[in-house]
Amino acid sequence: MLSLFETNTFFSLKVSMKKRYSNDELIYYRYFYQKTNVYPEHIIIIRNFIFFFVKNQDYFKAKLHLGSFRRNLGSKVLIIRAEKTLIRLLFGFFPDLYIHDIVSSINKYTGIINIIIYFISFEERGIAIGRNGEYIKAVNDIFEKYIRFEKEIDSIKIKCEFFRL
Repeated sequence: MLSLFETNTFFSLKVSMKKRYSNDELIYYRYFYQKTNVYPEHIIIIRNFIFFFVKNQDYFKAKLHLGSFRRNLGSKVLIIRAEKTLIRLLFGFFPDLYIHDIVSSINKYTGIINIIIYFISFEERGIAIGRNGEYIKAVNDIFEKYIRFEKEIDSIKIKCEFFRL
């Protein structure tokens, strides 16, 4: 486990996203703007999910169109706040769920940082991981391929657990 000081410092790390768009992502970028009049900060298509990252002030305006996006695009569409710190980004990936706690630890042998997100109910944990674990796999892929940290970090693995009282 990381010490309390290291944990606080770790979760306040600055994060940014790599900005390289595929042709499909550029098409979705234009479509998103035409529908919402909001420019997305980033678009990531991964594992049958389309993630639109928007500025905090544009989040609710863009989210009004979420149902329409899901009907028209035929994919699992998510609108996420484009946050600049790790802890806010983690909360952004699970916007409608009650997160009880977030704990981090580092594997001494592999250097992988494990982040465990605890949910208060088994149902919310199920929503967080998605059918067959597809959503949490997509989130882990995003952290592996698209998220850059201000400090050198080898790898982060996010897990969702049920908090037992």
